[in-house]
Amino acid sequence: MDDRLIISMTQCFFIAFGVIVGGTIIGSIGSYITGEAPLTAMFRIAKGLRIWAIVAAIGGTFDAISNFEKGIFDGSTFDLFKQVMIIVAAMGGVKAALLLFEWLLGEEVT
Repeated sequence: MDDRLIISMTQCFFIAFGVIVGGTIIGSIGSYITGEAPLTAMFRIAKGLRIWAIVAAIGGTFDAISNFEKGIFDGSTFDLFKQVMIIVAAMGGVKAALLLFEWLLGEEVT
């Protein structure tokens, strides 16, 4: 496997992880200031940020679509495989962040 693929996957994992963790913590501070329950807001915010964390990690949707196009129409299967692996790594970062909040808060984030 290409070293650049491993580097890209690692970066995407941690970008998605950071979007969930950072957005949830900062968002819950806003809920606390406005008088809402911050732990309940953490669940709601983490749930709402899942897809945005994946999009942020893969660098937007147009790059992903162009890589899929290159893989399908130009016969470059490695580009297609690389893009799928990057998306899977981003999904793993989201799941790891959600598991972290489940462990910290003691409830399941669905």
